[in-house]
Amino acid sequence: MIEALAEACGPEHVWEAGPVDTVDGVPVGWVAAPGGPGEVADVLRFAAAEGLAVVASGAGTKLDWGAPPTHADLLLDLGRMTGVLEYDAAGRTATVAAGTPLRALRAMLLKDNLRLPLDVGSPAATLGGVLATNEAGPLRHRFGAPRDRVTGVRVALDEGSLERAVDGYDLARHACGSYGTLGVITEATVRLEPLPAARAWVVRPVSTPREVRQLTEALAASALEPVAIEADLPGAAGGRPAELAALFEGDRAAAAHRAESAAKLLGGGATVEQLPPAWWGRYPFEADDVALKIWGRPSELFAVVYAIRDAAGVPVPVRGSVGLGVAHVALPDTVTPERLDGMLTAARTVLLARGGGGCTLLRAPLELRELVETYGPEPVPAAAARLKLALDPEDRLAPGRLPDPS
Repeated sequence: MIEALAEACGPEHVWEAGPVDTVDGVPVGWVAAPGGPGEVADVLRFAAAEGLAVVASGAGTKLDWGAPPTHADLLLDLGRMTGVLEYDAAGRTATVAAGTPLRALRAMLLKDNLRLPLDVGSPAATLGGVLATNEAGPLRHRFGAPRDRVTGVRVALDEGSLERAVDGYDLARHACGSYGTLGVITEATVRLEPLPAARAWVVRPVSTPREVRQLTEALAASALEPVAIEADLPGAAGGRPAELAALFEGDRAAAAHRAESAAKLLGGGATVEQLPPAWWGRYPFEADDVALKIWGRPSELFAVVYAIRDAAGVPVPVRGSVGLGVAHVALPDTVTPERLDGMLTAARTVLLARGGGGCTLLRAPLELRELVETYGPEPVPAAAARLKLALDPEDRLAPGRLPDPS
Protein backbone atom coordinates (compact mmCIF):
# COMPACT_ATOMS: atom_id res chain seq x y z
CA MET A 1 0.00 0.00 0.00
CA ILE A 2 2.75 2.45 0.96
CA GLU A 3 4.70 1.68 -2.21
CA ALA A 4 1.67 2.20 -4.42
CA LEU A 5 0.78 5.53 -2.80
CA ALA A 6 4.42 6.62 -2.96
CA GLU A 7 4.27 6.31 -6.75
CA ALA A 8 1.71 9.11 -6.71
CA CYS A 9 3.09 11.40 -3.99
CA GLY A 10 6.71 10.42 -3.48
CA PRO A 11 7.94 8.15 -0.66
CA GLU A 12 8.55 11.03 1.76
CA HIS A 13 4.92 12.11 1.50
CA VAL A 14 3.21 8.84 2.42
CA TRP A 15 3.16 7.13 5.80
CA GLU A 16 1.29 4.61 7.85
CA ALA A 17 -1.16 6.39 10.14
CA GLY A 18 -0.32 6.83 13.79
CA PRO A 19 -2.46 7.48 16.88
CA VAL A 20 -2.92 11.17 16.01
CA ASP A 21 -4.04 10.46 12.45
CA THR A 22 -7.77 10.19 13.08
CA VAL A 23 -10.89 11.85 11.73
CA ASP A 24 -13.10 12.84 14.65
CA GLY A 25 -11.97 9.79 16.60
CA VAL A 26 -12.21 7.43 13.63
CA PRO A 27 -8.78 5.87 12.91
CA VAL A 28 -7.30 5.78 9.41
CA GLY A 29 -4.80 3.36 7.92
CA TRP A 30 -2.55 5.59 5.82
CA VAL A 31 -1.81 9.25 5.15
CA ALA A 32 -0.86 10.68 1.75
CA ALA A 33 0.20 14.28 1.10
CA PRO A 34 -0.06 15.01 -2.63
CA GLY A 35 1.70 18.04 -4.06
CA GLY A 36 -0.81 19.00 -6.74
CA PRO A 37 -4.12 18.14 -8.44
CA GLY A 38 -2.53 15.46 -10.60
CA GLU A 39 -1.21 13.64 -7.57
CA VAL A 40 -4.59 13.94 -5.84
CA ALA A 41 -6.17 12.34 -8.90
CA ASP A 42 -3.59 9.53 -8.88
CA VAL A 43 -4.23 8.80 -5.21
CA LEU A 44 -8.00 8.73 -5.70
CA ARG A 45 -7.63 6.51 -8.73
CA PHE A 46 -5.63 4.03 -6.67
CA ALA A 47 -8.09 4.30 -3.77
CA ALA A 48 -10.97 3.53 -6.15
CA ALA A 49 -9.19 0.44 -7.43
CA GLU A 50 -8.59 -0.78 -3.88
CA GLY A 51 -12.02 0.24 -2.53
CA LEU A 52 -10.53 2.62 0.04
CA ALA A 53 -12.55 5.30 1.85
CA VAL A 54 -10.83 8.71 1.64
CA VAL A 55 -11.15 11.81 3.81
CA ALA A 56 -9.43 15.06 2.75
CA SER A 57 -7.88 17.51 5.21
CA GLY A 58 -6.21 20.91 5.06
CA ALA A 59 -5.01 22.20 8.43
CA GLY A 60 -7.33 19.77 10.23
CA THR A 61 -9.07 22.55 12.18
CA LYS A 62 -12.56 21.22 11.41
CA LEU A 63 -12.09 17.47 11.04
CA ASP A 64 -14.24 17.05 14.15
CA TRP A 65 -17.10 19.12 12.73
CA GLY A 66 -20.28 17.52 11.44
CA ALA A 67 -20.89 13.80 11.46
CA PRO A 68 -17.81 11.57 11.74
CA PRO A 69 -17.15 9.25 8.81
CA THR A 70 -18.45 5.72 9.15
CA HIS A 71 -14.93 4.57 8.30
CA ALA A 72 -11.76 6.04 6.80
CA ASP A 73 -8.89 4.14 5.21
CA LEU A 74 -6.85 7.01 3.80
CA LEU A 75 -6.36 10.58 5.03
CA LEU A 76 -5.52 12.96 2.17
CA ASP A 77 -3.39 15.80 3.56
CA LEU A 78 -3.57 18.81 1.21
CA GLY A 79 -1.12 20.93 3.20
CA ARG A 80 1.51 20.87 0.42
CA MET A 81 -0.90 22.32 -2.15
CA THR A 82 -0.46 26.03 -1.50
CA GLY A 83 -0.14 29.26 -3.42
CA VAL A 84 -2.03 31.67 -5.64
CA LEU A 85 -2.24 30.12 -9.10
CA GLU A 86 -3.83 33.04 -10.94
CA TYR A 87 -4.37 36.60 -9.76
CA ASP A 88 -6.20 39.54 -11.30
CA ALA A 89 -6.00 42.49 -8.93
CA ALA A 90 -7.88 44.79 -11.30
CA GLY A 91 -10.66 42.24 -11.81
CA ARG A 92 -10.61 41.32 -8.10
CA THR A 93 -10.33 37.58 -8.58
CA ALA A 94 -7.79 34.96 -7.54
CA THR A 95 -7.43 31.24 -8.16
CA VAL A 96 -5.94 29.66 -5.06
CA ALA A 97 -4.72 26.16 -4.21
CA ALA A 98 -6.91 24.44 -1.63
CA GLY A 99 -4.19 23.95 1.00
CA THR A 100 -3.34 27.65 1.18
CA PRO A 101 -3.79 29.07 4.70
CA LEU A 102 -6.21 31.99 4.73
CA ARG A 103 -3.73 34.05 6.73
CA ALA A 104 -1.14 33.63 3.94
CA LEU A 105 -3.68 34.65 1.29
CA ARG A 106 -4.65 37.64 3.43
CA ALA A 107 -1.04 38.80 3.65
CA MET A 108 -0.54 38.49 -0.10
CA LEU A 109 -3.67 40.49 -0.93
CA LEU A 110 -2.79 43.23 1.52
CA LYS A 111 -0.20 44.77 -0.84
CA ASP A 112 -2.98 45.56 -3.31
CA ASN A 113 -5.44 46.69 -0.62
CA LEU A 114 -7.68 43.71 -1.34
CA ARG A 115 -9.20 41.01 0.84
CA LEU A 116 -11.15 37.80 0.66
CA PRO A 117 -13.94 38.60 3.14
CA LEU A 118 -13.93 35.24 4.93
CA ASP A 119 -13.06 36.17 8.52
CA VAL A 120 -13.58 32.69 9.93
CA GLY A 121 -13.15 31.64 13.54
CA SER A 122 -10.50 29.00 12.75
CA PRO A 123 -7.24 31.02 12.66
CA ALA A 124 -5.16 28.29 10.97
CA ALA A 125 -7.80 27.30 8.42
CA THR A 126 -7.01 26.65 4.76
CA LEU A 127 -9.14 27.83 1.87
CA GLY A 128 -10.18 24.29 1.01
CA GLY A 129 -11.27 23.52 4.55
CA VAL A 130 -13.29 26.72 4.78
CA LEU A 131 -15.04 25.97 1.50
CA ALA A 132 -15.68 22.32 2.35
CA THR A 133 -17.45 23.30 5.58
CA ASN A 134 -18.86 26.62 4.28
CA GLU A 135 -17.36 28.26 7.38
CA ALA A 136 -18.09 31.98 7.65
CA GLY A 137 -17.47 34.80 10.10
CA PRO A 138 -19.05 38.20 10.84
CA LEU A 139 -18.44 39.58 7.34
CA ARG A 140 -20.94 37.07 5.97
CA HIS A 141 -23.59 39.67 6.83
CA ARG A 142 -22.43 41.88 3.95
CA PHE A 143 -20.39 39.62 1.68
CA GLY A 144 -22.07 36.24 1.93
CA ALA A 145 -20.91 32.75 2.84
CA PRO A 146 -17.97 31.00 1.11
CA ARG A 147 -20.28 29.51 -1.51
CA ASP A 148 -21.25 33.09 -2.42
CA ARG A 149 -17.60 34.10 -2.98
CA VAL A 150 -16.58 31.20 -5.22
CA THR A 151 -16.95 31.50 -8.98
CA GLY A 152 -15.29 28.21 -9.89
CA VAL A 153 -13.60 25.16 -8.43
CA ARG A 154 -11.46 22.28 -9.57
CA VAL A 155 -12.55 19.06 -7.90
CA ALA A 156 -11.00 15.60 -7.90
CA LEU A 157 -13.81 13.04 -8.07
CA ASP A 158 -13.86 9.60 -6.51
CA GLU A 159 -12.49 7.71 -9.52
CA GLY A 160 -9.60 10.13 -10.04
CA SER A 161 -10.90 12.55 -12.67
CA LEU A 162 -10.39 16.31 -12.29
CA GLU A 163 -13.46 18.39 -13.07
CA ARG A 164 -14.32 22.07 -13.17
CA ALA A 165 -17.98 21.52 -14.07
CA VAL A 166 -20.62 18.79 -13.90
CA ASP A 167 -23.59 18.87 -16.26
CA GLY A 168 -26.75 20.01 -14.55
CA TYR A 169 -25.08 21.14 -11.32
CA ASP A 170 -23.38 24.25 -10.01
CA LEU A 171 -20.31 22.33 -8.87
CA ALA A 172 -18.70 25.32 -7.14
CA ARG A 173 -21.75 26.01 -5.02
CA HIS A 174 -22.48 22.38 -4.17
CA ALA A 175 -18.88 21.61 -3.21
CA CYS A 176 -19.00 24.34 -0.57
CA GLY A 177 -20.47 22.88 2.60
CA SER A 178 -20.24 19.30 1.30
CA TYR A 179 -17.64 18.25 3.90
CA GLY A 180 -15.68 16.50 1.17
CA THR A 181 -18.49 14.06 0.38
CA LEU A 182 -18.77 15.03 -3.31
CA GLY A 183 -15.11 15.43 -4.26
CA VAL A 184 -11.81 16.87 -3.14
CA ILE A 185 -11.49 20.60 -3.85
CA THR A 186 -7.98 21.17 -5.25
CA GLU A 187 -8.32 24.85 -6.15
CA ALA A 188 -10.93 27.59 -6.21
CA THR A 189 -11.46 30.92 -7.93
CA VAL A 190 -12.80 33.53 -5.52
CA ARG A 191 -14.09 37.08 -5.74
CA LEU A 192 -12.13 39.66 -3.77
CA GLU A 193 -13.13 42.98 -2.23
CA PRO A 194 -11.23 46.22 -1.59
CA LEU A 195 -10.01 46.84 1.93
CA PRO A 196 -11.97 49.64 3.63
CA ALA A 197 -10.18 52.87 4.47
CA ALA A 198 -11.64 52.84 7.99
CA ARG A 199 -13.60 50.60 10.34
CA ALA A 200 -15.56 51.33 13.49
CA TRP A 201 -17.47 49.10 15.90
CA VAL A 202 -20.47 50.03 17.99
CA VAL A 203 -20.73 47.94 21.17
CA ARG A 204 -23.78 47.93 23.43
CA PRO A 205 -24.43 45.92 26.61
CA VAL A 206 -27.59 43.81 26.46
CA SER A 207 -29.61 41.88 29.03
CA THR A 208 -31.69 39.28 27.20
CA PRO A 209 -31.96 37.50 23.84
CA ARG A 210 -35.20 39.41 23.26
CA GLU A 211 -33.33 42.71 23.61
CA VAL A 212 -30.76 41.45 21.10
CA ARG A 213 -33.56 40.78 18.62
CA GLN A 214 -35.12 44.22 19.09
CA LEU A 215 -31.83 46.06 18.65
CA THR A 216 -30.82 43.94 15.68
CA GLU A 217 -34.12 44.68 13.98
CA ALA A 218 -33.61 48.39 14.60
CA LEU A 219 -30.18 48.28 12.96
CA ALA A 220 -31.43 46.22 10.02
CA ALA A 221 -34.33 48.60 9.43
CA SER A 222 -32.09 51.68 9.46
CA ALA A 223 -30.19 53.16 6.53
CA LEU A 224 -26.84 52.75 8.32
CA GLU A 225 -25.78 49.60 6.41
CA PRO A 226 -23.76 47.71 9.02
CA VAL A 227 -21.22 45.31 7.54
CA ALA A 228 -21.78 42.84 10.38
CA ILE A 229 -24.02 42.46 13.44
CA GLU A 230 -22.84 40.05 16.13
CA ALA A 231 -23.96 39.19 19.65
CA ASP A 232 -22.21 37.54 22.57
CA LEU A 233 -24.31 36.02 25.36
CA PRO A 234 -21.76 34.48 27.74
CA GLY A 235 -24.15 32.38 29.80
CA ALA A 236 -24.23 31.73 33.53
CA ALA A 237 -20.47 31.33 34.00
CA GLY A 238 -19.26 33.86 31.46
CA GLY A 239 -18.03 36.42 33.96
CA ARG A 240 -18.62 39.31 31.56
CA PRO A 241 -21.66 41.24 30.30
CA ALA A 242 -23.60 40.22 27.22
CA GLU A 243 -23.02 42.52 24.24
CA LEU A 244 -24.31 43.38 20.81
CA ALA A 245 -21.75 44.77 18.34
CA ALA A 246 -22.02 46.15 14.82
CA LEU A 247 -19.26 46.91 12.32
CA PHE A 248 -19.25 49.88 9.94
CA GLU A 249 -16.79 50.39 7.08
CA GLY A 250 -16.02 53.03 4.46
CA ASP A 251 -13.93 56.14 4.23
CA ARG A 252 -12.99 57.63 7.59
CA ALA A 253 -15.77 60.19 7.71
CA ALA A 254 -18.51 57.80 6.53
CA ALA A 255 -17.55 54.97 8.90
CA ALA A 256 -17.39 57.36 11.86
CA HIS A 257 -20.72 58.99 10.98
CA ARG A 258 -22.53 55.66 10.62
CA ALA A 259 -21.07 54.33 13.85
CA GLU A 260 -22.00 57.44 15.80
CA SER A 261 -25.52 57.35 14.37
CA ALA A 262 -25.82 53.66 15.29
CA ALA A 263 -24.70 54.36 18.85
CA LYS A 264 -27.44 56.97 19.16
CA LEU A 265 -29.98 54.58 17.66
CA LEU A 266 -29.08 51.75 20.03
CA GLY A 267 -28.73 53.94 23.14
CA GLY A 268 -28.32 52.13 26.44
CA GLY A 269 -24.63 52.91 26.87
CA ALA A 270 -23.57 52.04 23.31
CA THR A 271 -20.03 53.19 22.51
CA VAL A 272 -18.00 53.63 19.33
CA GLU A 273 -14.75 51.66 19.32
CA GLN A 274 -11.82 51.54 16.91
CA LEU A 275 -11.10 47.90 17.75
CA PRO A 276 -13.54 44.99 17.92
CA PRO A 277 -14.56 43.43 21.24
CA ALA A 278 -12.31 40.55 22.30
CA TRP A 279 -14.94 37.96 21.42
CA TRP A 280 -15.56 39.26 17.89
CA GLY A 281 -15.08 36.60 15.21
CA ARG A 282 -14.37 33.85 17.76
CA TYR A 283 -16.45 30.81 18.60
CA PRO A 284 -17.97 30.57 22.09
CA PHE A 285 -16.72 27.00 22.50
CA GLU A 286 -13.26 25.82 23.52
CA ALA A 287 -11.31 22.75 22.39
CA ASP A 288 -13.08 20.32 24.73
CA ASP A 289 -16.59 21.77 24.59
CA VAL A 290 -19.61 20.38 22.82
CA ALA A 291 -20.69 22.80 20.08
CA LEU A 292 -24.05 23.41 18.43
CA LYS A 293 -24.81 25.51 15.38
CA ILE A 294 -28.25 27.05 15.01
CA TRP A 295 -29.71 29.00 12.13
CA GLY A 296 -33.13 30.32 11.19
CA ARG A 297 -34.96 33.56 10.56
CA PRO A 298 -33.16 36.37 12.43
CA SER A 299 -36.40 37.47 14.08
CA GLU A 300 -36.91 33.97 15.52
CA LEU A 301 -33.38 33.17 16.66
CA PHE A 302 -34.05 34.53 20.16
CA ALA A 303 -36.83 31.99 20.67
CA VAL A 304 -34.41 29.15 19.86
CA VAL A 305 -31.93 30.49 22.41
CA TYR A 306 -34.64 30.57 25.07
CA ALA A 307 -35.66 27.01 24.19
CA ILE A 308 -32.08 25.75 24.49
CA ARG A 309 -31.62 27.55 27.81
CA ASP A 310 -34.85 26.06 29.17
CA ALA A 311 -33.77 22.57 28.12
CA ALA A 312 -30.29 23.09 29.57
CA GLY A 313 -31.62 24.42 32.86
CA VAL A 314 -29.14 27.32 32.82
CA PRO A 315 -28.10 30.06 30.40
CA VAL A 316 -25.47 28.63 28.03
CA PRO A 317 -22.92 30.63 25.98
CA VAL A 318 -24.28 31.73 22.60
CA ARG A 319 -22.47 33.84 20.03
CA GLY A 320 -22.98 34.59 16.38
CA SER A 321 -24.25 36.60 13.45
CA VAL A 322 -27.65 37.62 14.77
CA GLY A 323 -28.28 39.84 11.77
CA LEU A 324 -28.35 36.67 9.67
CA GLY A 325 -29.89 34.31 12.20
CA VAL A 326 -26.77 32.15 12.61
CA ALA A 327 -25.17 31.40 15.98
CA HIS A 328 -23.10 28.85 17.90
CA VAL A 329 -23.76 27.39 21.33
CA ALA A 330 -21.15 26.02 23.74
CA LEU A 331 -21.85 23.19 26.17
CA PRO A 332 -19.53 21.42 28.60
CA ASP A 333 -18.29 17.97 27.56
CA THR A 334 -19.94 16.65 30.72
CA VAL A 335 -23.42 17.21 29.28
CA THR A 336 -25.46 14.00 29.40
CA PRO A 337 -26.89 12.47 26.23
CA GLU A 338 -30.40 12.95 27.60
CA ARG A 339 -29.82 16.64 28.30
CA LEU A 340 -28.17 17.19 24.92
CA ASP A 341 -30.95 15.39 23.08
CA GLY A 342 -33.46 17.57 24.91
CA MET A 343 -31.72 20.74 23.80
CA LEU A 344 -31.48 19.60 20.19
CA THR A 345 -35.12 18.55 20.15
CA ALA A 346 -36.26 21.82 21.71
CA ALA A 347 -34.30 23.92 19.22
CA ARG A 348 -35.48 21.94 16.20
CA THR A 349 -39.10 22.02 17.35
CA VAL A 350 -39.06 25.80 17.75
CA LEU A 351 -37.37 26.29 14.38
CA LEU A 352 -39.89 24.04 12.64
CA ALA A 353 -42.77 25.97 14.18
CA ARG A 354 -41.30 29.36 13.33
CA GLY A 355 -40.48 29.15 9.65
CA GLY A 356 -37.62 26.69 9.37
CA GLY A 357 -33.91 26.54 10.06
CA GLY A 358 -31.73 23.94 11.71
CA CYS A 359 -29.75 22.90 14.74
CA THR A 360 -26.61 20.85 14.10
CA LEU A 361 -24.48 19.06 16.63
CA LEU A 362 -21.34 20.61 15.25
CA ARG A 363 -18.80 18.93 17.50
CA ALA A 364 -18.90 16.43 20.38
CA PRO A 365 -17.05 13.38 21.68
CA LEU A 366 -17.68 10.31 19.53
CA GLU A 367 -19.42 8.42 22.33
CA LEU A 368 -21.90 11.29 22.71
CA ARG A 369 -22.52 11.61 18.97
CA GLU A 370 -23.54 7.98 18.76
CA LEU A 371 -26.50 8.64 21.05
CA VAL A 372 -28.02 11.75 19.40
CA GLU A 373 -28.96 12.95 15.92
CA THR A 374 -26.21 15.14 14.48
CA TYR A 375 -28.31 16.86 11.85
CA GLY A 376 -31.81 16.00 12.99
CA PRO A 377 -34.34 13.36 12.03
CA GLU A 378 -34.96 14.80 8.55
CA PRO A 379 -33.66 12.72 5.61
CA VAL A 380 -30.96 14.01 3.28
CA PRO A 381 -32.60 16.27 0.63
CA ALA A 382 -33.31 14.39 -2.59
CA ALA A 383 -31.18 16.77 -4.71
CA ALA A 384 -28.18 16.26 -2.43
CA ALA A 385 -28.64 12.49 -2.49
CA ARG A 386 -28.80 12.48 -6.31
CA LEU A 387 -25.63 14.56 -6.58
CA LYS A 388 -23.78 12.31 -4.15
CA LEU A 389 -24.85 9.27 -6.17
CA ALA A 390 -23.75 10.91 -9.41
CA LEU A 391 -20.31 12.02 -8.19
CA ASP A 392 -19.45 9.31 -5.65
CA PRO A 393 -21.64 6.28 -6.39
CA GLU A 394 -19.49 3.94 -4.28
CA ASP A 395 -19.59 6.30 -1.27
CA ARG A 396 -15.80 6.36 -0.91
CA LEU A 397 -15.36 10.07 -0.17
CA ALA A 398 -15.92 10.93 3.51
CA PRO A 399 -18.63 8.26 3.92
CA GLY A 400 -21.20 9.21 6.52
CA ARG A 401 -20.40 12.95 6.62
CA LEU A 402 -23.29 15.06 5.42
CA PRO A 403 -23.44 18.54 3.93
CA ASP A 404 -24.34 21.56 6.08
CA PRO A 405 -27.32 23.33 4.40
CA SER A 406 -26.82 26.63 6.25
